[in-house]
Amino acid sequence: MAGRPVVALESTIITHGMAYPQNLSMAREVEEIVRTNGAVPATVGILRGRIHVGLTDEELEFLASSQNAVKVSRRDLPFVLSQGLSGGTTVSGTMIAAHKAGIPVFVSGGIGGVHRGGENTLDVSADLTELGRTPVAVVSAGAKSILDIGRTLEYLETQGVCVAAFGESREFPAFFSRQSGFQAPYHVRNEEEAAKLIASALGLGLSSGVLIAVPCPEERAASGQVIEEAIQQALSEARSKGITGKEVTPFMLEKINELTDGRSLDSNLALIQNNARVGSCIAVALSKLQKARRKENLPQREDTTPAQPVVIGGINVDFIAKAQNPVILGGGQTNTGRVRRTFGGVGRNLADCLSRLGQTPLFLSAVGKDEHSESALRYCHHMDMSAVLQLEGKSTATYCAVITSAGELSVGLGDMDIHHQITEQYVSQFKESLCQAPLVCIDGNVPLSTIQYVCQLAKEHQLAVCYEPTDENKASKPFLSDSWKALTYISPNLQELRAINRTLGNPLPAELPSSLEDVVQTAVALARPLLAHLHCVVVTLGAHGILLCGKSLRGSILLCPGAHEETAAASLCATHYPAIHISREEIVNVSGAGDSLMAGILAGMLAKHDTDTCVRMGLLAASLSLRSFEPISPEISTSSVSQEQVKSRSWPEVKVWKMD
Repeated sequence: MAGRPVVALESTIITHGMAYPQNLSMAREVEEIVRTNGAVPATVGILRGRIHVGLTDEELEFLASSQNAVKVSRRDLPFVLSQGLSGGTTVSGTMIAAHKAGIPVFVSGGIGGVHRGGENTLDVSADLTELGRTPVAVVSAGAKSILDIGRTLEYLETQGVCVAAFGESREFPAFFSRQSGFQAPYHVRNEEEAAKLIASALGLGLSSGVLIAVPCPEERAASGQVIEEAIQQALSEARSKGITGKEVTPFMLEKINELTDGRSLDSNLALIQNNARVGSCIAVALSKLQKARRKENLPQREDTTPAQPVVIGGINVDFIAKAQNPVILGGGQTNTGRVRRTFGGVGRNLADCLSRLGQTPLFLSAVGKDEHSESALRYCHHMDMSAVLQLEGKSTATYCAVITSAGELSVGLGDMDIHHQITEQYVSQFKESLCQAPLVCIDGNVPLSTIQYVCQLAKEHQLAVCYEPTDENKASKPFLSDSWKALTYISPNLQELRAINRTLGNPLPAELPSSLEDVVQTAVALARPLLAHLHCVVVTLGAHGILLCGKSLRGSILLCPGAHEETAAASLCATHYPAIHISREEIVNVSGAGDSLMAGILAGMLAKHDTDTCVRMGLLAASLSLRSFEPISPEISTSSVSQEQVKSRSWPEVKVWKMD
């Protein structure tokens, strides 16, 4: 997630390739080589029915010393997991786990292939078909020399796998030996060329992998003739003993080691260490390349533009259930409707919409290490998620909303405990980014102590901070102390605004009105005491639009703090902007409309547009999200929500009320 280079490592070599404790010291050495070369090692293994990507030293020892470890390929995964077994992952098994974890580079000793006599037995390793359907780059010493190398290369071609020898020669290596007598289709001279090849394959979105074949170091390579003689003898013995299937390779390697007086094992260790060094250098080069490309793809900013905004808040996996009939039946009855999974959370929604509008913020949040977080992070690929916490043993926040056929929220249920992990300690790591940010947004899901920390920073460094109250219960968090006085903007609805005033002990209306005229008067009365300290209160009024309350100069409310503050003529005003009309039939989802509205306003403000343009950009964004199944419409972009779009439309007249 942080863009650091990670190298996946297999574990069959630990469980089935060498005896204990040599296998354990080899595994530790390989991991250390990866670290020394600037990457993060992630040994993949199955422990008690769970796939682990990255093992602790205790877990490595458990696998290395296990007497009952299973050799786990693609076909074995369902059974091994369902039975709670432990095992070492083959090339195929490791590729699957690495791909699911988002790791593009995997280092192995040598891949499996077409066994000798495979044209009769059809004994073909699942490694080859995996390379044809899983987009991971495998760095290995070619195919094991006990295999039919020619047919293995032919099979890889059929599977559409890009194969390249590493170094100056196109000679395809054969595990212990540097020569196999066959040429690889391509060769890459160094790690930079290999990284470009992998980036190219990943960029094309091909479902197939890449094989980088690295020859064993010359000084440690075994003699081809000696190895070949040992292979023939071992093959003959395997046939006579009736050894077949996945038992063949471990038997052959052990027998060849015995027949070569340990020279094959010496070569085996040397090539694994060399592959780890080459693979981690490739991973580092690939990481640099991807970071540079991500930088190129970010919206270009002028040198004088401040650093990126920061959004602090929740990320949820939302399950939205929309009833088909106007009346939702209670009493345990099943209501017909549509249920969809989307990705929400107020902070995430704000960061998503700002990103789509060219103002990509740094997003601070927390998720679990589970299938929900994997999906959410993939969905949020267009956002800066580099700082999001991913926590083992925690559940990603989930939210279930039941909405009426008209799109109104009927009931919401949330499992939001992980939001407590957005702590002051975590957020304070990004103090420099916060202090340089042109805008900080924080939502009501964030713990009170974190909100108070951000407010204290805002006070000390004159930061512009926008608080999104989230819901009626969370709206009052900053108002429990004087922290709120450091805020710049808040964006409550009428219920949230009433809750804030209740916390402050201000007079409250007996009940909330419904007619526009009364709604505006109530909102003005409730916003007025807050403007003694806040720069602007944005009251969202649903279908009625929004009411912007703040200091006004020549009929326009000043959105940017500090602008024209020297003008004594500025007076407190409330401006009502009607919403863009959308028929009830067109409304699909209301859950992200308010966040889209606020993000549109803030994006306009960051782009230094006038107040009317900013508010109307917000209204455009909200209207798009109301028509979308996603909380933030994928249709929102710098072209669909822009100053030009605002100018091209006719807008209803705004009304202004004096608040003084």
